[in-house]
Amino acid sequence: MDALQLVNTHVKLLAFDFLTVKPIPHEPTIFSRKGRRLSRAETVGIVVSRDFKPNRFIKFDIDDGTGCIPCILWLNQESSHHFSRCRPSNVRLIAQMAADFASQIQLGVIGRVRGKISSYRGNLQITVSDVVIERDPNSQILHWLDCLRLARNCYDKVVVLP
Repeated sequence: MDALQLVNTHVKLLAFDFLTVKPIPHEPTIFSRKGRRLSRAETVGIVVSRDFKPNRFIKFDIDDGTGCIPCILWLNQESSHHFSRCRPSNVRLIAQMAADFASQIQLGVIGRVRGKISSYRGNLQITVSDVVIERDPNSQILHWLDCLRLARNCYDKVVVLP
């Protein structure tokens, strides 16, 4: 797997790995981990903090046992200029999905979060695109095992260019 193939892939990361990700200068949406270019991440953990601002955002932290990953889920799709080119029916659907995700994010639940890696005031975070509340407590252990296997067999492999 070459380095570019990870750019639009949700890379499964533990918090201690996520927090080592570095921004790439002059490419605000691309980050680097051990020489690999990343733009998206997935993590699983317990929601340990939650800051809800109606019609604006919900900020929360996911603790996977190795650290906490800050996450933000935007709830302002209907008033944001970012969505002005989209069809109103699509914007309403996206806004409804975000509201549904926000209602599921409660303290103490185990959540699987996927989204874009972003930086706000120099701090890494995940800008959430998808949330799944896990009912099986083994999901955290399985995520850990997936992360370790992928790191060993894929993410940490040295890239040799021809």
